[in-house]
Amino acid sequence: MTYNFLLDLALILLCTKVLGLLTRRFKMPQVVGALLAGVILGPAVLNVLSDKDFITKISEIGVIVLMFTAGMETDIKELKKTGTASFIIALIGVLVPLAGGFALAAAFNGPDLSEGATASLFLQNMFIGVILTATSVSITVETLKEMGKLNTRAGNAILGAAIIDDILGIVALTIITSMADPNVNVAIVLLKVVGFFVFAAVAGVLFFLFFRKLQNHYHKDMRRFVILAFVFCLLLSYCAEEFFGVADITGAFIAGLIISNTKRAPYIASRFETLSYTLISPVFFASIGLKMTMPEMTPHIIIFSVLLVIIAVLTKIVGCGLGAKICHFTTRESIQVGVGMVSRGEVALIVATKGAALGLMSNSFMGPIILTVVLTTVIAPILLKIAFSNRKDHKGGDDEDQKIEESELVKNYNIAIKGEDTEEIPAGARS
Repeated sequence: MTYNFLLDLALILLCTKVLGLLTRRFKMPQVVGALLAGVILGPAVLNVLSDKDFITKISEIGVIVLMFTAGMETDIKELKKTGTASFIIALIGVLVPLAGGFALAAAFNGPDLSEGATASLFLQNMFIGVILTATSVSITVETLKEMGKLNTRAGNAILGAAIIDDILGIVALTIITSMADPNVNVAIVLLKVVGFFVFAAVAGVLFFLFFRKLQNHYHKDMRRFVILAFVFCLLLSYCAEEFFGVADITGAFIAGLIISNTKRAPYIASRFETLSYTLISPVFFASIGLKMTMPEMTPHIIIFSVLLVIIAVLTKIVGCGLGAKICHFTTRESIQVGVGMVSRGEVALIVATKGAALGLMSNSFMGPIILTVVLTTVIAPILLKIAFSNRKDHKGGDDEDQKIEESELVKNYNIAIKGEDTEEIPAGARS
């Protein structure tokens, strides 16, 4: 057994913090610095990290915790109000990138670039479009939390649309793979998706009743509620992925929504913020940058890569923004929603890997896909900062926002525990 993972963790935590502070000085979200830290430490630049399997596992827990805390901080009433809008935003936000990706691939793809793919050119081109439909909302969630904008009308619409986008993406992927693989049954996949939400609703009601009863019996020892909530989050995440084929982050987010209805939600959220800030979040965001490689690419592929990034950004902004505008969001809010859905993250990489294994995509396109994933992930927080900026932000600055956010957390924390637990929230837990 080697202990290189300890050195890897130290390097990641140090680099993400230093670069996070550096990007903050340039009025950019600290998430950008964490992503750049992964790129620098990874194979694209220094390649100094040795235990990447360990980093991958920690990063998976990181995204689950991130979506769990996002669920706990979501206003369910506001989320219900944006439910219909979220569906329309997600639907148009899937169809427009699908069409854009297909059109671009059709213009470039041919016998010389489809080496290694066994499916027809039509299916290959459709699959490039399916990859662009993916949305990785974890980057957006962390950026909005950092700016104190997560619980806004646009923020709730983004969260709702991202969950529906995940389901629509599964359906699109299943349809394409079923055309290439006769063993895949679309009807069974759809039944599993419906089955998951039925299961989550039943499990959520039972857990909520049990949790509420436990609250009435135990007042002073608050730590057991943190453990119990995390166990529920992990179990729901596991069931979503293992038994229903739904993304684990969807299960984590729903678990957070259920916990948000309890009195202990502010206390639980404060504890997870500390864990996330000190270890899990930096590793997760750096792990995305670690996936950045520099593949060999011909001039033809380089041009395709540039256009793919442009199409990936514009189709989400236009598609989701149009959906928001149709649902009577303001122009500003529509742009915020569109920008919030730009990041592709690890979701697109997973889809691309599955497609390549089924012969739906040649290895020639893997380089452009990786570049698109990394660049959209880095661009998204920057665009979000611009989209949500206003005069108050420029006058007050990030420090002022952070002070307001921390004071609100302390207030909620004190209300939740009613003076029964005097342990203070660690300073900077929400930084």
